[in-house]
Amino acid sequence: MRRLKLAVLNLLRNRRRSLLTVAIVAIVVMALMTSGGFGLYTYKSLKEGAARSQGHLVFTQPGYFNSDEEYPLQNGLENADELRKRLLIDSRVKAVQPRIYLNGLISNGDKSTIFLGQGILPSEFRVKGPFLNMTEGGILSKNEDPTDPQIMLAKDLARNLNVKTGDYITLMSTTVDGALNALDFKVQGIFGTGVPDMDKRQVYLSINSAQFILDSEKVSTMHLYGYELEDTEVLKARLAEQAPELEITTWEDRAFFYQGVKSLYDRIFGLMGVIMAMVIFVSLFNTLAMSVTERTREIGTLSALGTSRAELLLGFVLEALVLSLVGAIVGILLAAAVSMGLMVFEVTMPPPPGKTESYPLVVYFSMNLAWMISLAVAAICVLSSFMAARKGVNKPITEALVHV
Repeated sequence: MRRLKLAVLNLLRNRRRSLLTVAIVAIVVMALMTSGGFGLYTYKSLKEGAARSQGHLVFTQPGYFNSDEEYPLQNGLENADELRKRLLIDSRVKAVQPRIYLNGLISNGDKSTIFLGQGILPSEFRVKGPFLNMTEGGILSKNEDPTDPQIMLAKDLARNLNVKTGDYITLMSTTVDGALNALDFKVQGIFGTGVPDMDKRQVYLSINSAQFILDSEKVSTMHLYGYELEDTEVLKARLAEQAPELEITTWEDRAFFYQGVKSLYDRIFGLMGVIMAMVIFVSLFNTLAMSVTERTREIGTLSALGTSRAELLLGFVLEALVLSLVGAIVGILLAAAVSMGLMVFEVTMPPPPGKTESYPLVVYFSMNLAWMISLAVAAICVLSSFMAARKGVNKPITEALVHV
């Protein structure tokens, strides 16, 4: 405590210079905390979005994602209901949702265009949460009338066909035998995905209607939802025994957008961290180098009185640690204020590439991140103080005493 008190008193000799150094450290810590918090929010959002879209696990025939089908459902899953019941036995499984992917032509009677469709269970909307922006109507009904099937259209597709909820359209596609099949649908709802290319083509229909159009009882894939993302690998290991003949893919294996963004952000934040580290190093080195120069005669006097070089060096290191500690605390408090401020005052970010919808700017406040940044700043400060003070404390006593 005596050495620490002495370090604080030495820093107070030049308050302006010490405050400037603390301000630089605080700004750097705040910048790293806020950028890192934004990165953590982005990673979590993309992870949850990918898991909601694909499910935590995807069950397919081996090689499904690496091969093209010559006809619909060529690589589809048989006995889907039995497989679904087997997977639901595990207590860690929240839901299991079969899907059928199909494409073809959609027509309003006067105009036709290409569609990309998904046959799903209506319960999928409840499992996945609010992943669609409903602009008109509602989702598929659980108690759909088989004689009056329902469909949901993406907003740009609905506008292109000039249809609204309650209107009827026709889907045309080829069956598994290569024959042309068609079915009339009532438009139940119109939605937006936020992706322009999907808004021009996407449709949702019930899995029974999709199987009727394709004339098959198969499904394309089976998507399993757990309760926690952290359980994904555990679920994969446990459920592999339930379906050894199938290939199991995790959400991360199919989250290409998440992986691309994470890789980009890791490089950006890594470069930013290196630049900030250099700023702190130069600032501390300059501050302590000036302090050592001004106190050279004092260093010589202390050495003449018996103070060891290690003790002198430790004093400068403690001064650097005090500056880094105070700066880190101020920077963390500023980052916390920014994080809370963004929760109170809503700020939106422009739509990312390939999207049409903006999203709120959120900065997570992470104590783990704060500890990591503080330790890194302290290490940089110790290094800079050691390099700045080493030459001064190693001067011969006679040379230090006559220094001007």
